[in-house]
Amino acid sequence: MQSSFREKDETLATRGQAGETWAIEELLNRYKNMVRARARGFFLVGGETEDLVQEGMVGLYTAIRDYNASSGKSFKNFAYMCVTRRILDAVRMSNRKMPMGVFVSLGDSDSVLSEEQSPEEFLISSESKTEFKMKLMRELSDFEFRVVTMYLEGMSYAQICEATGKDMKSVDNALARSKKKLQRAYRA
Repeated sequence: MQSSFREKDETLATRGQAGETWAIEELLNRYKNMVRARARGFFLVGGETEDLVQEGMVGLYTAIRDYNASSGKSFKNFAYMCVTRRILDAVRMSNRKMPMGVFVSLGDSDSVLSEEQSPEEFLISSESKTEFKMKLMRELSDFEFRVVTMYLEGMSYAQICEATGKDMKSVDNALARSKKKLQRAYRA
């Protein structure tokens, strides 16, 4: 394996395209946390966050394969766009099989969604987000709501523990309880 800690992302993408698998692995490793944070910004009923993480990793691989260094754009922004599009495509495909309004984005992805949606779709999406947040508040305790909100915003367990003043076990239990409560609520 090459010494990659000094290599720029753009250089690694070019090397990966040339068949240097270590460069691809390095980029996948560098951006896996970004993919995970992006996937946690969406809630998919009947699916797991890990399903969206996998889709995001496919989007990241696509970014490595398709990046054009001569475009003058950063690899980071291109990768973010590819990951987001892949996750949104997965959610849309899932929505075709499920009733409307099953997923909502909880992150600051309104600007990404608004570019791809008609005004009507944007309004429905906004209403769904509000509806979902209201359901969270009704179904979850105050602590569970805070923990879930922080988790979906991409905070790590350690960050949530620090913000809430609770230990790791309490945070983990709150997320597990919340998941069960939400699954029951959406089955009804």
